[in-house]
Amino acid sequence: MTDQPDSGAPRQKVVRVAGSRRARLTPVPGTDTDPDRVVREPQRTTGPKGPNDDRLMQDVPPHY
Repeated sequence: MTDQPDSGAPRQKVVRVAGSRRARLTPVPGTDTDPDRVVREPQRTTGPKGPNDDRLMQDVPPHY
């Protein structure tokens, strides 16, 4: 085993951003970089609905 990755695989590059303390990575090939597109999976229930499930889903914790 070696610690070096396969040299034929595409890699991300580190890009310096002018005026910033942090560097940025180039996107991974095959990924979506659009932050506005949100993909949500449907919520799945694990059993029958109880009498207070609706209330619990609407309640907001006191620190909000």
